[in-house]
Amino acid sequence: MRQEGKCCTLFEILSMRSILLTLAYVVFYATMSAQGVFSNKTQSILEKVIQDYPNRFYNIKGELIGQTRQSTEYRSTLQLPGSSSVITRYNASSSEDYSWICAVFEAADFEQAKNKFLEIYGQISNSIITTAGRKTFILTGQYETPLREQKCTHILFSLLPGVGDVKKLKVELSLRKEARGWKIALSVYDHDPKEEMEGAVTAN
Repeated sequence: MRQEGKCCTLFEILSMRSILLTLAYVVFYATMSAQGVFSNKTQSILEKVIQDYPNRFYNIKGELIGQTRQSTEYRSTLQLPGSSSVITRYNASSSEDYSWICAVFEAADFEQAKNKFLEIYGQISNSIITTAGRKTFILTGQYETPLREQKCTHILFSLLPGVGDVKKLKVELSLRKEARGWKIALSVYDHDPKEEMEGAVTAN
């Protein structure tokens, strides 16, 4: 009977240890998954862009690459891997408006572009952004499913709480149909660049 009691005790100890190890793994995995949302490359670059937004992107502005009556374009020194980023100054604006636009992904196949669009949304949605002033915000935006028959799908993100320098700031993720396929872009601005350009054309 003693031997049987010892076996039962040993079995209980091993079972408890197995349960504890399983719980530890679950907690560890959940923690790492949560951290992954806030520490990916896309979020990291986006955070640096937003941090320089109050400076009108001065610290990430590279060489001049183009100029018209309506706008002046500079290459951005912050680039996502495999992408190209442009900083635009809108000359028609009296308030020195700028935007940062990054061409994140291009594909001829709609389903491939659609899946990438969802992936990038997941990388930045509800992520924590720390500004240059060390204030912390949450980037939030409602997902919209792209449809093949739509030429453009865009999601607007805001920083919450919307106070201080970032009150008017918007982050936009867009999927647009172009001549050679579908293009995904990530933008940071405090006004609508399209409206600014349309207004300048109308004025002329």
